[in-house]
Amino acid sequence: MSVRDRPWTPGPPGIHYLHVHVQPRAKRAGIAGIHPLPDGPALKVSLKSPPLDGRANDELTELVAEALGLRRQAVTLESGEKSRDKRLRIEGTGPAELDRLAEP
Repeated sequence: MSVRDRPWTPGPPGIHYLHVHVQPRAKRAGIAGIHPLPDGPALKVSLKSPPLDGRANDELTELVAEALGLRRQAVTLESGEKSRDKRLRIEGTGPAELDRLAEP
């Protein structure tokens, strides 16, 4: 995966930022590939939860943490609390693990 096609950006040592586009109220929760956005690609994630009272955000952080094999506290919502386009702060994982999230 080329740097331009990655839905994540590096941060300070040990931290990466994952750009995500969510689809709430989906029949099945899961990672659905890459979603093109004007400012770069985002990981497309389907969520069962509705976007009410932070339930979809909670499901998103839990799903991404589980997919990466991390504690839930290692994945936090950085921006986009009330938007479909979000940025997650991820601690304790590397570029290879983040690249695998977007693989079919």
